[in-house]
Amino acid sequence: MERVYIGLGSNLAEPAEQLRSAVAALGQLPHTRLVGVSAFYQSDSLLPGQPRYTNAVAALDTDLTPLTLLDALQAIENDQGRERLERWGPRTLDLDILLFGDRLIDEPRLKVPHYQLQERAFVLYPLAELAPQDLRLADGRTLTDLLAACPFVGLERLPTD
Repeated sequence: MERVYIGLGSNLAEPAEQLRSAVAALGQLPHTRLVGVSAFYQSDSLLPGQPRYTNAVAALDTDLTPLTLLDALQAIENDQGRERLERWGPRTLDLDILLFGDRLIDEPRLKVPHYQLQERAFVLYPLAELAPQDLRLADGRTLTDLLAACPFVGLERLPTD
């Protein structure tokens, strides 16, 4: 099994509940074990005029191939009412494969490590809750270096239930 990190985000239809439902669905994926989930964080949308996002990261161990996992994640998004009307629009649920073991993946449908990982505090800080301190990405960057270059600005760690 390979360790995979999934970014979760929502800014519509009770975002925290959307994330809790998504975590439950991740735990039901075949040939996959849910290892952990970070705290939930709130952040402003990257685009003005949208509601704030609630984000988290989940760690999975899986035997699924990257594209099979991507298909399963998109099915979970669809089951939770995701509409793909615009690339950066508001959404009930967004599930992104951030890291897939130590793989570099450059497919038309999937880029791993996630292509904007280094710019997103709302992904890096929840990831740091789950990943080993010395995590090195397949492209050679370390999580420690990414965190140092991406300050904890605009994030609010939500209290746990």
